[in-house]
Amino acid sequence: MVNDAFTFLVGGKAGEGAKKTGSVAAQFFTSKGLHVFQYVDYMSLIRGGHNFSVVSTSNRWISNHYMKANLIVNLDKRSYDTHKNHLAENGIMVYNSDVEGDMEGVGVPLTSVAKNYPKPRLMLGVGGVSILAAAIGFTKEKMNVIIGREYPSGKEENISYATKIYDIVYPEIGNKFQLKEGDKLRPIISGNQAISLGAIAAGLDVYFGYPMTPASSILHFMAAQSDNYGLTVIHPENEIAVINMAIGSTFAGAKTMVGSSGGGFALMEEGFSLAGMAEAPILCALSMRSGPATGVPTYTEQGDLNFALNAGHGEFLRIVASPSTIEEAYYLTAEMLELVWRFQTPGIILTEKHLSESEMTVDINLDKTSWAEPKMHSGGEFKRYFNTEDGISPLLFPPSKEVIKWTSYEHDELGITTENADAINLMHNKRAKKNKAIIEYLKTKNTINIFGEKGPLIFTYGSTTMSVLEALKCGDIEARVIQPRFLSPFPVWELDGYKKESVISIELSKAGQFSNLLKDKTGIVSETLLNRYDGRPFDPIELSDQIKEVL
Repeated sequence: MVNDAFTFLVGGKAGEGAKKTGSVAAQFFTSKGLHVFQYVDYMSLIRGGHNFSVVSTSNRWISNHYMKANLIVNLDKRSYDTHKNHLAENGIMVYNSDVEGDMEGVGVPLTSVAKNYPKPRLMLGVGGVSILAAAIGFTKEKMNVIIGREYPSGKEENISYATKIYDIVYPEIGNKFQLKEGDKLRPIISGNQAISLGAIAAGLDVYFGYPMTPASSILHFMAAQSDNYGLTVIHPENEIAVINMAIGSTFAGAKTMVGSSGGGFALMEEGFSLAGMAEAPILCALSMRSGPATGVPTYTEQGDLNFALNAGHGEFLRIVASPSTIEEAYYLTAEMLELVWRFQTPGIILTEKHLSESEMTVDINLDKTSWAEPKMHSGGEFKRYFNTEDGISPLLFPPSKEVIKWTSYEHDELGITTENADAINLMHNKRAKKNKAIIEYLKTKNTINIFGEKGPLIFTYGSTTMSVLEALKCGDIEARVIQPRFLSPFPVWELDGYKKESVISIELSKAGQFSNLLKDKTGIVSETLLNRYDGRPFDPIELSDQIKEVL
């Protein structure tokens, strides 16, 4: 087992700041030039539920968190009970000595010290930051600079509290974990931030969203950045309004995106079909969580794959793509915005809570970003649905002396409603041409990622790719990992050479939806399906053991 990562875990009641503590811990590690992956686990309760953050860091590229932690800070007894078996060999368990119950490890009076400050309950997470700083040998001065920046409200009180906790714990755990310096400073962003920034970089004008975990933070981030990037960000009354307003904005030439999770996107389905008929270039960010119905709102799953591939009624081109990492989420979202405008059809950037809300250090090259540039009408009579050789009609936007007609009804080339059999045939065939056109176009693009050069063959997709790659690293397993970036159209032309090989599929789905898609589209049959469907992503150590058992 090769696990050279250092992992910090902090847990406590909702409202005690465990998530923020994890984010500040990530800042500690990025300030040393290290690679970082942060995962946040929280229940769908405003108060009382158990929340925890896991931050793994290394000198090498790291693509998933580890549940076996070197340092665990428990702000309450429930956290201790939950994580007492998550301590790595030679790790340190720290607990709040002011709470009742039998606990082992290093006791710290987090609550009693916090009572000397305003809002003492909110101070506990700052204590977790201080404990980490002492354990990895940060000086108080360096710690306080980061605390002052990350906790600006009540800055002096936070620094004072952190200093007192640091002085208490340093004699016992000070400098126990000596982390080497990394190679360079990198930004750390969440998957939803990467999706947002990729869309912005590709020319996004308008974002419509109605909050639904785990897609909500796209709306929040877009709104916060609207002035910086000249965005219009709108929060309508429900998801039906979201999709219809978004489609309307494309009629005026605005590059538009919407975001939701399964339940919200279900309400958008009729509008998604409207986009198919109107040939409206709308991009939907669909971030999967455990379902069906309300399901487990704050946990992850890949159970909406079939839903995304078949969304909407009727026949029309749907482009569906799924990023493997937070960094790829940036590039792929930009690419998807370019594709929906190039082919004038709706598309879905499909991801999961694991990618959406986790944070990861990234190296992003802005020069490699796609730019959405549609085919424009250049003169003569304008026909919105002009039947071209590839099915893609030139666009024209107001203001214009030409009549511009988009419609939800079947129509002729001008957009005039029709029930004529020949006209219906013509438009069906026109839209179908795009299916062939996009395949020819994608054949010139990167549609699959291949990791590794030899060894057994593993197929996976989406954020599970991050877990698989980390499992291979920590398990010292040599294998080839194939990850289709595009799921519709499925890149069958890239996969013909793998039909005769033994295949392992890995996904977060009870029914093996990705494994079935692979079989249906390519004839590649997975001899083994490693799947998880309890709302949690794969832990690299556990997954590496499963892979070894299969091999």
